[in-house]
Amino acid sequence: MKKFALTLLLNALAISLWAAPPQDIGSPASSSAVPLASISREASRATSQGTEDRFTGKVRIVSLFPANAPARATGGQVTFDAGARTAWHAHPVGQTLIVTAGTGRVRFWGGPIQEIKTGDVVWIPPGQKHWHGASPGSPMTHIAVQEQRDGKTAEWFEKVTDEQYGLSAPTAPPVANKNSRAQQLFGEIAPKFAELTDEVLYADIWERQGLSKRDRSLITVSALIAMNRPDQLRSHLGLASQNGLTTEELAEAITHLAFYAGWPSSVTAATIAKDVLVPK
Repeated sequence: MKKFALTLLLNALAISLWAAPPQDIGSPASSSAVPLASISREASRATSQGTEDRFTGKVRIVSLFPANAPARATGGQVTFDAGARTAWHAHPVGQTLIVTAGTGRVRFWGGPIQEIKTGDVVWIPPGQKHWHGASPGSPMTHIAVQEQRDGKTAEWFEKVTDEQYGLSAPTAPPVANKNSRAQQLFGEIAPKFAELTDEVLYADIWERQGLSKRDRSLITVSALIAMNRPDQLRSHLGLASQNGLTTEELAEAITHLAFYAGWPSSVTAATIAKDVLVPK
């Protein structure tokens, strides 16, 4: 009888052990002991306007995160209307820009204007004087991340002029140039055509900021070679030289185009180039 009772006791104990819920050794005893992530909701963030002493044009700034010690990095989202830009400034520990929308520009002191587009990531080295903003014809939004040094993330300087931004100085309405090549060639027989050539082609298209005059000359010379237009090519080779293309670069273009525009077209172009570009 004692053996039977012991057997029942052991069976009951085994069943209770197997039925007990397993313990999760890797989990904390209470979820209340786990710190929660700090989440900044978009609706909670305020938008401020860029101040006139640091920006040109309409600029909207949203602070994304402050420097949470021991971290020193701060982040913000900046939206520039078309033509808006920062003043010249520098960052003591550098800055990273992540373009999220639109097309913009960035320029280092003493350097050329560089175009930036959606998806581009831009690194500004520490202490580099620079500006950045939207392009003249498009708004631009970027996220800016920079670190603090002695509580400062930037040092601000003078505002960017229209010329530094890449805009031509305003000019008076063009008047017919009686001495222009178009006026000399066909102004008497086709005055409106000559006027359009002077005012639209040369005063507008050739002056647009999207391409340099050097690049426009290379495109134009290449097109004239491909179409085998020797009369127009002669004057444009001279203009290309004025716009910064070297004799070596033009000769290389002529050679390259022989394989695409045809050997006779490049032979004609080389003959004209020799007459126009080689000193006599």
